[in-house]
Amino acid sequence: MDYIKEYKSFISSYYLAEGVRKTVGILLPALVFGYFNALQIGIVIAIGALCVSITDNPGPILHRMNGFVVCAFLVFLFSIITGFAHTIPWLWLILLPLFCFFFSLITVYGARSAAIGVAVLLVIVLETQYQYTGWKVLSNAAYLLAGGVWYILLSLLLYKMRPYKLAQQALGDYVLSIADYLRVKAALYDNDVDYEKMKQQLVSTQIAIQEKQNLVTELIFKTRSIVQESTHIGRVLVMAFLDVTDLFEITMASHQDYEKLHEHFEQTAILTEYGELIRSLAKELDAIGWALQSGKKSVFDETITIQLVKERERLEALRKTILSPGNVEMFISLKHILDTMDDISRRIQTLHHYTTYDRKLRRKKVQMPDPEDFISHQAIDLKLLWDNLSFQSNIFRHSLRIAMAAAAGYLIARLFIVGHSYWILLTVVVILKPGYSLTKERNIQRISGTVSGVILTALLLWFIKDNTVILVTLAICMIIAFSFIRRHYFVGVFMITVYVLLMFHLIGTGNFSTIMKDRLMDTLIGSVLAWLFNYLIPPIWEQNNIKALMEHMLQSSIAYYKIVADTFTGKNFVKAAVRVERKNSLVALANLSDTFNRMLSEPKSKQEHIEQIHQFVVSVHMLTSHIATLTHYAHSVEEEFIVEDYKPLITLTQAHLHEARNLLKQGEQEGKASIAETDANIKMLDERIGRLLQQRKTELEEGKIESSTRKKLSQFKSIADQFYFIYKITVDINKIADKIKVVA
Repeated sequence: MDYIKEYKSFISSYYLAEGVRKTVGILLPALVFGYFNALQIGIVIAIGALCVSITDNPGPILHRMNGFVVCAFLVFLFSIITGFAHTIPWLWLILLPLFCFFFSLITVYGARSAAIGVAVLLVIVLETQYQYTGWKVLSNAAYLLAGGVWYILLSLLLYKMRPYKLAQQALGDYVLSIADYLRVKAALYDNDVDYEKMKQQLVSTQIAIQEKQNLVTELIFKTRSIVQESTHIGRVLVMAFLDVTDLFEITMASHQDYEKLHEHFEQTAILTEYGELIRSLAKELDAIGWALQSGKKSVFDETITIQLVKERERLEALRKTILSPGNVEMFISLKHILDTMDDISRRIQTLHHYTTYDRKLRRKKVQMPDPEDFISHQAIDLKLLWDNLSFQSNIFRHSLRIAMAAAAGYLIARLFIVGHSYWILLTVVVILKPGYSLTKERNIQRISGTVSGVILTALLLWFIKDNTVILVTLAICMIIAFSFIRRHYFVGVFMITVYVLLMFHLIGTGNFSTIMKDRLMDTLIGSVLAWLFNYLIPPIWEQNNIKALMEHMLQSSIAYYKIVADTFTGKNFVKAAVRVERKNSLVALANLSDTFNRMLSEPKSKQEHIEQIHQFVVSVHMLTSHIATLTHYAHSVEEEFIVEDYKPLITLTQAHLHEARNLLKQGEQEGKASIAETDANIKMLDERIGRLLQQRKTELEEGKIESSTRKKLSQFKSIADQFYFIYKITVDINKIADKIKVVA
């Protein structure tokens, strides 16, 4: 791991900014009111701010503010209901699971709604610790509301001061993830490559890229001030996003037959040189990413241009010494890899220019896309809630699990008089997730993080006696906790445990060693309950969802392939339309890959035909990469390479994809006849390439290194190769789908 890169990425990321914002919003009220000897009021206000901060996920400011307001109101309302109801045990035993069920069910409306649900459940759990009566309940709710309002005002003030900061940080993070993807690609040029491992890394890195791309898309295209051309910074961010997305397509488009390349050129060391050059390009993307996040300018490293020139000369020297009829195809691949790196280099120079926010960029002509092509909308439709009131719904099962586990936790706390019993309910609410694998992972991390946090706190208090130093340590732990809770859950839990225990020490309520024991015991009880109910009410296993995602992946691939392939038969290349289909295909691929990874952590008995699904995921990743390569050629295809000979191959490829989709959907084998009829016609393209290849080999035998045939063969064969690569992959996908149908 590159620790310097990780450090720079973290320091300039929105994760750290979020951690600092939440720490200030939560800690400041407690400090101010504590200074005026009203610490208890300050803590309640801080809890109100904490609840609203839970919904402070990255997104357009309007969405964030809507979430804040709804959350603050619901926290106020349910703190009143809880304050009056929880003193009546039999009533609370009914209401607690109902509240848990409802606020878990609203997860169907997306991540922000889920965060609101967690925030309300948090205040419900915390309120059960106090025996307020009458006006005390109302005043307590008012303080919670004040905390929520304070956090809203703080967030709004920070946004007004730096309205583009979050979008810049997210865009920088997106660029950094593409740099990581380039490094994985670079590893394919090293000697002794583990190709299977590299394929897995490419898939996992692409999932991360897609998540970051989705966030940037939301931030840019759902924020009016950014998509308005009259706003210079906003326009630059849109242009940068579009260029970065195109650059990612090019990195995908650089896919080659690496095993054959190593077979022919490993002894020449040119492949390792290519790998180092790609790593240099990745470093440039790192610099751009950090510059975008920090608001600083970045400068292109001109030595890369020199390296590219040297590699051109190196390739030319190799052509003159070892070019032969037997390796002419591999030399074509080497040239196209170098051309791709050259293209990436030019685009990187443009991205460096974007970090300057130069006013001259306003002169650059760019077709501003329709925001509706990039964003999706989540309507608050009550029918969606109603439709999920079924045992066939994973969210319903999740809500039922939390409701029953919370009721069980409450009964245990009442019957055995557990100290700080709200930690049991809190553990249940935080750990239990709709998916089996995430719940399992969170459970382990929660226990290990809590134990580690208790040990560290004990050591800190053993050596540190000054309350001022302890307070500073507490603030640092809060910043780390809120910065990492969504990025690395273990680190987040670890730091939360430390700062909570340090807070109890400073407040001085109760015996501190007892509090630490309670923390450990209550967390353990909550974890056991989460584990138990995760088995009693199992989730919908991923094997039940993955087929639908596989079908959707194939449907997206069909649409993406068709709009690109048609360019080579005479139809116009519409960049905006291609961009939309590319986005849909990448989203479908990321969803499928993510689901497959979750499936791997489920019980072995719930992993039916896992080997075939793994083959399918790898195959569609290769398919998407090759379609992206074809798109790269389609951007500027010359008239002489637009021929009818592609049509039979295009038709056959689509037939295989349609048949694979039907096999997964219904187990039917439609399209066999059309495949058989078309199969014979694809030889026309093969024969055309064969004639050019034979002509070029004859020229080489005659000693003609340079000729018009060379250029034509290089371009035409490169395009045809992509069509054939795609065709062969679809044949494999069809076979895999047939195996899955047979096994099922």
